[in-house]
Amino acid sequence: MVPIVKISNLDKYFGRLHVLKNISLEVMPREVVCLIGRSGSGKSTLLRCINFLETPSHGSIEVDSVKVEGGEKGKLNRQLIHDVRLKTGMVFQEFNLFPHMSVLENVIEGPVQVKGMDRADAIALAEKNLNHVDMLWKKDEYPMRLSGGQKQRVAIARALTMEPKVMLFDEPTSALDPELIGEVLNVMKKLAKDGMTMIIVTHEMGFAREVADRVLVMGDGELIEDAKPADLFNSPKDPRTKALIDRYHAEEQ
Repeated sequence: MVPIVKISNLDKYFGRLHVLKNISLEVMPREVVCLIGRSGSGKSTLLRCINFLETPSHGSIEVDSVKVEGGEKGKLNRQLIHDVRLKTGMVFQEFNLFPHMSVLENVIEGPVQVKGMDRADAIALAEKNLNHVDMLWKKDEYPMRLSGGQKQRVAIARALTMEPKVMLFDEPTSALDPELIGEVLNVMKKLAKDGMTMIIVTHEMGFAREVADRVLVMGDGELIEDAKPADLFNSPKDPRTKALIDRYHAEEQ
């Protein structure tokens, strides 16, 4: 099977600060990969490089056979980045919904404006995805009238309506009150069961343990561990991973 995401020798600098150091990674179709690590380890930067919200300094990123070299410029490069972004859906910490648009208008905006989809087709697709995240009943509401968990479920529906090949989640529950986290994680579990390829930056260790096919651990801008959840949580190899897991086990008790 051919990887749907392939990252090769990726480096990212912010000025002199070397944030990502020679990252190489493959993700297979239908695979759920969770990225964990301490704050500042490079997890979100790596995720944002995959759809070029951050521009890689060196190396290459390939998504569904579209390959972009880091550090390149020009018209062809811009087109390739556009193609990669069409293949990736992104869900952020802070929802990023347009406050002046209803739920339905938020969800159809991308397909209509970016992909040129017929409005009626976009509405049908949006309603299907809103129903999938149990938010169709709120389609005419505005974001200010939604809870944080509801906003994040709308954001997931919005990303799905672009029909991506890969979903990227950047700490999707970190801005939510504890009682609302479960409703978002349940939607993500449903997506995993449906076979959506997902790369998830998360601090939710229990979720990673239950849903991920693989868990990657980042430390100081490097991938320091890559293992199946059972192996990682039962016998971490790197001391930094062990410290993370020990803290998780302590919080469980």
